[in-house]
Amino acid sequence: MSLFGAVSSCSRLCSGVWLLKPGMQKMSSLHTAARCAARDYYQVLVLGGGAGGIAMTARMKRKVGAENVAVVEPTETHYYQPMWTLVGGGAKQLVASARPMGSVIPKGVEWIKSRVTALDPDKNCVWLENDIKVSYKYLIIALGISLHYEKIKGLPEGFNYPKIGSNYSVQTVEKTWRALQDFKEGNAIFTFPNTPVKCAGAPQKIMYLSDAYLRKTGKRSKANFMFNTALGVIFGVKKYADALLEVIKDRDIAVNYKRNLIEVRADKQEAVFENLDKPGVTEVHQYEMLHVTPPMGPPAVLVNSPVSDEGGWVDVDKETLQHKKYSNVFGIGDCTNLPTSKTAAAVAAQSGVLDKTISLVMKNEIPVKKYDGYTSCPLVTGYNKVILAEFDYNAQPLETFPIDQSKERATMYHMKADMMPLLYWNALLKGYWGGPAPVRKLMHLGLK
Repeated sequence: MSLFGAVSSCSRLCSGVWLLKPGMQKMSSLHTAARCAARDYYQVLVLGGGAGGIAMTARMKRKVGAENVAVVEPTETHYYQPMWTLVGGGAKQLVASARPMGSVIPKGVEWIKSRVTALDPDKNCVWLENDIKVSYKYLIIALGISLHYEKIKGLPEGFNYPKIGSNYSVQTVEKTWRALQDFKEGNAIFTFPNTPVKCAGAPQKIMYLSDAYLRKTGKRSKANFMFNTALGVIFGVKKYADALLEVIKDRDIAVNYKRNLIEVRADKQEAVFENLDKPGVTEVHQYEMLHVTPPMGPPAVLVNSPVSDEGGWVDVDKETLQHKKYSNVFGIGDCTNLPTSKTAAAVAAQSGVLDKTISLVMKNEIPVKKYDGYTSCPLVTGYNKVILAEFDYNAQPLETFPIDQSKERATMYHMKADMMPLLYWNALLKGYWGGPAPVRKLMHLGLK
């Protein structure tokens, strides 16, 4: 039976087929049975098997017991996506970012391997494929963000050509590295779209890695680097923006603000940008290498949903993560309208707050723990250098270490490349890491 056949025909045990790349099969260890709504009610139902969904599933298992928790997730593989910056730059292998979904879902928790097709919070239920209804007492929405390459004319089919890649998709991240290796002479163009994005620093990180690679291989003098961003600033926090502008000046990179990629003519190696300050005005640039950051948006199931705001994002209180209308519904991560950057670091901090919020709601008490908007972006500026940006809702630095984190440091690179993946797999996904706030307090003892 095929994977999709198993999903659509299933009301009992689903087929456990891993869709892994060659060489990854040895990683699979099926220990969580994938079921399609084996029961029609769970005390806690989690939508999404990404970082936020798995972290909260682990926390809820400890709170109410594995048998009372289910997670809805259709895909077979869980990816540590922050590693894809390094994969695109040739510093890590894609296989290192992947684990079978069954290995990260907490043991004993029900894995409903299906897609959510509708949410009905007024009746405390969701609808899955094949008209399966699952009811809940508490709902946690962690559906992430959707990529929309198709909103750029000429994509995604343009990825069938060389010289173009994107670190945001498992299908295209290795093409970035190939395009970088194949670089000969001409424009190296890096884009940032006119939409919210996850990890807003990533479009720049691959640019700095590409610069470093071409310098190392003696090709940098033949390259013209361009960062075409739909934004009006290089970064939203002034302290780190100032540091990045110094890096950009030092590396001889041209930044064009208010430029939004609208078309890729991959057969001609041309990228077309609209000038957001001059409606109707477009610019065409030849490229020898093009890295595309796609437009992004809320998952389709959330658009016009009762749980979402006008933009399609889950409408939650920015301090408690509790839904503004439905008291038994909660949101975490990229799918929410929280006014902070969409990163795994933000998910970690949110998970600790949401855990406490749900605990109090279960006791019919008012949530008191407040999320301050903490997020982090390790800005990779070379193969051994990182500016560690950490900040809050007010775009003010909220740094963990008692040093100037706006400076490029090798120690921060090793933390990004080596320590953070370990923290992700062994602490965040197991529900034990709620962000660095306790570490920050220890680090800053006696400094004030």
